[in-house]
Amino acid sequence: MKLESFWQATAPAFHGVAPGSLPSRADVVVIGGGFTGVSAALSLARSGLDVVLLEGGEVMSQASARNGGHCNTGVAQNFASLVASQGIEKATRFYRAYDDAVSYVEQLVRNEQIDCDFRLCGKLKLASKASHFAGLREAWELMRRTVDPDIELLDQVAIRREVNSDAFHGGLLQKRGGQMHMGKFGVGLAEVAARSGAKIFPHHAVTGLTRLDGYRHRVQTAKGEILADKVLMATGCSNVGPFRWFQRRIVPVGSFIVVTEPLGEALIRQVLPQDRTYVTSLNLGNYFRTTADRRLVFGGRARFAVSNPTSDSRSGEILQATMASLFPALAQARIDYCWGGMVDMSADRLPHAGEHDGVFYSMGYSGHGTQMSVWMGAVMADLIAEKSNRNPWQRDAWPALPGYHGKPWFLPLAGLYYKAKDRFS
Repeated sequence: MKLESFWQATAPAFHGVAPGSLPSRADVVVIGGGFTGVSAALSLARSGLDVVLLEGGEVMSQASARNGGHCNTGVAQNFASLVASQGIEKATRFYRAYDDAVSYVEQLVRNEQIDCDFRLCGKLKLASKASHFAGLREAWELMRRTVDPDIELLDQVAIRREVNSDAFHGGLLQKRGGQMHMGKFGVGLAEVAARSGAKIFPHHAVTGLTRLDGYRHRVQTAKGEILADKVLMATGCSNVGPFRWFQRRIVPVGSFIVVTEPLGEALIRQVLPQDRTYVTSLNLGNYFRTTADRRLVFGGRARFAVSNPTSDSRSGEILQATMASLFPALAQARIDYCWGGMVDMSADRLPHAGEHDGVFYSMGYSGHGTQMSVWMGAVMADLIAEKSNRNPWQRDAWPALPGYHGKPWFLPLAGLYYKAKDRFS
């Protein structure tokens, strides 16, 4: 079992590194080489701006290439809960933003001819307990009246035609869900951005960020500094670097994934006849999908802990046992890859994007960022280039979490809380 991301291990190398040393200035400096940053750099370059992207490690080395590989409609919250907290108008706008994001990714893959195994296959949310089916029914009734007339509610009989397991009591099918190879997509997108004129500098971690006036900043790295007319923060968790304001608002939460050996078409069809993307209804639930070479990618918040080799390995053992309990036919399947990644969780589990103290930002995707981050890169690029403002996540205020200063000391307590909720739900 390799303790590395399957997406990174099987992606092509990135060849678009900018030649030479860091330039002295740029129209825009983008901090972060994941989906948001690279997508923004592409759009900014095509708008005729001189854009420099700074990444602390390799391009696409963090959450963008360490996730479950889903590209779905739907926010992190249950839609009925979102309506209750935000109102129907705002909840509808948020939901449709995710639908727009899936369409944008699909369009990018097609127009730029990015070879990443993209396909629309539908997302199925599975009721892990009989009591959870009532909540899915409530969401189905509300969503088909408002945002998704094609959504389907599947009872316990119908769900067995979708998933060959005794563990589920029904499901909610959203037909616009999709999947792709995240490493291939990310590297392909970065190559397109570099060819379009974006200057991409891996291994240039930002060590200092000083506001000069207006939007202008001095951006410092260990390999030199650069003056930027505007700056876009696209760093996900933001837990490394001089980003104190963001660190008090984003909680890095570990999520963990295993990938099996190739299982073969017959076994895949036996276990998952319709071959979609799947997520269970538990708070500490699981998400899974297949790959083009017929593996199963199986993930979840196995432990409320940060990601490191020891934590990843322990979480992998939990995930393997859970997979075998849900799908006994896979009990003997070998695990080839195991890894973890940090989710940039916000308190309301919604993205946040806008401008603070002269710095533009987009982050807080809360585990639903593979599509939204790509789309928001383009949205923020248009805002920075003064072409349009389509940002659905601008809020009047983004308060810091009380008692939180960047170290998630409360994660074990949160884990106990959600375990209790799952047990008694």
